[in-house]
Amino acid sequence: MPVRRQSRRIAGVTSHIWPSGGRHLWPSGETSAVQSHARGHLVYAAGGVLAVHTERGTSIVPANRVAWTPAGFTHYHRAHGDTDMRIVFLPPSLARLVPGHPAVFLASGLAREVLLALTGPRNYDDAAPGYSRSARSRLLRVLVDELREAHEQPLHLPEPRDDRLRAIARMLHENPGDNTSLAELGTTIGAGTRTLSRLFRNELGMTFYEWRTQLRVYHALVLLAEGHDTTQTAYACGWANPSGFIAAFTGILGTTPGRYRTGRQTAPRASADVHRHQRRSS
Repeated sequence: MPVRRQSRRIAGVTSHIWPSGGRHLWPSGETSAVQSHARGHLVYAAGGVLAVHTERGTSIVPANRVAWTPAGFTHYHRAHGDTDMRIVFLPPSLARLVPGHPAVFLASGLAREVLLALTGPRNYDDAAPGYSRSARSRLLRVLVDELREAHEQPLHLPEPRDDRLRAIARMLHENPGDNTSLAELGTTIGAGTRTLSRLFRNELGMTFYEWRTQLRVYHALVLLAEGHDTTQTAYACGWANPSGFIAAFTGILGTTPGRYRTGRQTAPRASADVHRHQRRSS
């Protein structure tokens, strides 16, 4: 039986979809519909930065990271910068080997190449020979093995459930550079510092300041993807100087903002593809 493949262009978005995955070329700012799937899936940004939003929080997918969303989780994606988004669905036999919650993993060089192969032209271009079922199964197993060897990355920003924490989260999402202390924020929303500190630890598994740093790095990734330089990004996200921002960013991402900006340019073809398809569909 032939594999069902579908390609379409809608409002500047070029999509290639097949039963086991897909590839979407999105312009910056594009947001998907809210959706859920019967199978868990991996998402990789070959170019640009993706945000994966679920009821548990937001996962940030910069270069060399892979996001995992288990089956049944309602979610949507947003592109920051022209983005080449790759999706790989996992069969239940492999999905059970990865976490049962949304997660972000470091993508090794091998994992990256397997992801690109599993979502490349052989899946949607009739002129290219497709993978056999056994070959695809072997590639998927290699990919899952690589992810199991990788540590989860601290790029998942948990979503608070308590109304008081939600109020704080809204304020800081709107202004990540706000340096207001937890005590002052508590006065604004009518809650004590001890109560808020306990809620952050119990609900989110981290202190307020750890959570705020995560939020700031999330916004920093978005700003860097949009072309802002390190100094602009540092001040916009609340750091008093670029050196403090570089230290915090490196501690979480494992690379400096400057190297990250350079590294994410390794897929210029993806950005060019977005613009080319936009011109064709206009």
